[in-house]
Amino acid sequence: MIKDYFLIPWKEMHNRKLRSLLTLFGIIIGIASVVSLINLGQGLQQAITGQVSALGNDKLIITAKGNPLTAGLSIDAIKITTHDMDVIRKVSGVKQAAGFLYSSSKIEFNNEARYFFVDGFPTNKEENTLINSAQSYKIAQGRNIASGDRYKVVLGSEYTNPDLFGKDISLGNKILIKEHEFKIIGFWQKTGSPQDDKSAIIPIDTYQELFQKNNELGLIFVQINPGEDLNLMDAKIKKELRKSRHLKEDKEDFSIQTPQQLVSTFDTVLNIVQVVLIGIAAISLFVGGIGIMNTMFTAVLQRTKEIGLFKAIGATNRQILTLFLIESGLYGLIGGILGVLIGMLFAKIIEYIFSQFIGSLLVIQFQWTQLLAIIFFSFIIGCISGFTPARKASKLNAIDSLRYE
Repeated sequence: MIKDYFLIPWKEMHNRKLRSLLTLFGIIIGIASVVSLINLGQGLQQAITGQVSALGNDKLIITAKGNPLTAGLSIDAIKITTHDMDVIRKVSGVKQAAGFLYSSSKIEFNNEARYFFVDGFPTNKEENTLINSAQSYKIAQGRNIASGDRYKVVLGSEYTNPDLFGKDISLGNKILIKEHEFKIIGFWQKTGSPQDDKSAIIPIDTYQELFQKNNELGLIFVQINPGEDLNLMDAKIKKELRKSRHLKEDKEDFSIQTPQQLVSTFDTVLNIVQVVLIGIAAISLFVGGIGIMNTMFTAVLQRTKEIGLFKAIGATNRQILTLFLIESGLYGLIGGILGVLIGMLFAKIIEYIFSQFIGSLLVIQFQWTQLLAIIFFSFIIGCISGFTPARKASKLNAIDSLRYE
């Protein structure tokens, strides 16, 4: 008997292949969207967490307030300066502080011009090492900028791609930055960040001269001594900067962030975006549910005589209700399974594209308990969508159903 509950609906779905396929589309699209969006969101969160965590638990990031992600690009009157860095270095518990700037600029090679970020890094070895470790920069070819360098440049990994400027770029070649000639002395390893992999690093003194940014910094990395409390150092540095900049408490025009705070900020933004996108995907599920309901109402009309026959040979209302609920649930179940598979495939395609053009920053890892829960949820949606038609079928009068034309 239990076997018949599944066999009869399956035969009905198989006999009406086109209608069944059209009914499944809404559920498939909705579930595929939910699966891909959830896993892509989780992959991005893990990628961002990994990148920010690379900063370590002993560093603070200081920027002009309101410009935490646009260091060197501020057009406001609020600036972070070398004087601020000197103040920070004098704070008890600070091991090292280093600042740099960056902005978009025209870069020319082989009579081709592109606009990428140019970074001004300190040539002091200790400061340079701090920034490189915080940015996860490692030399792949050549060397880093050093004390005494002026018009020398270290390029991101993308510059080794001949498609970028239509010609191979090698160590010793010269490129133009803001119409000034720079000799290439090194290339960075691939970081996975498009911005960093296309950036050009020049000495900070040369940068300040070209871009007219005297004594100005866009961002300061602060490394604290081992054993110091990061939050306590945050408060101490904030106090000294307020005193130096003549500011009152809670009126700071600068921002101090820990790696954990950066992760939290990105997570909040990603969660909001993910909720909105999943909400949009849920509309597809709702449409899919309406499609199942419509199909089941049609099935009840088409099978009225069959329902009458079942009742005539002893089928109860509960059995008819169960029969139609299982059929609507099967639409949800099959649509859920196909949707999960398509969603997984789509997420993996995005991961592959990401790895080809950006790097192995995004890694998709599926949680099977989560996927099974989504399939079960899809089955429940099917059952709920088919409940009203199933209830209508169960209430049909046997004699009237047999007479139905």
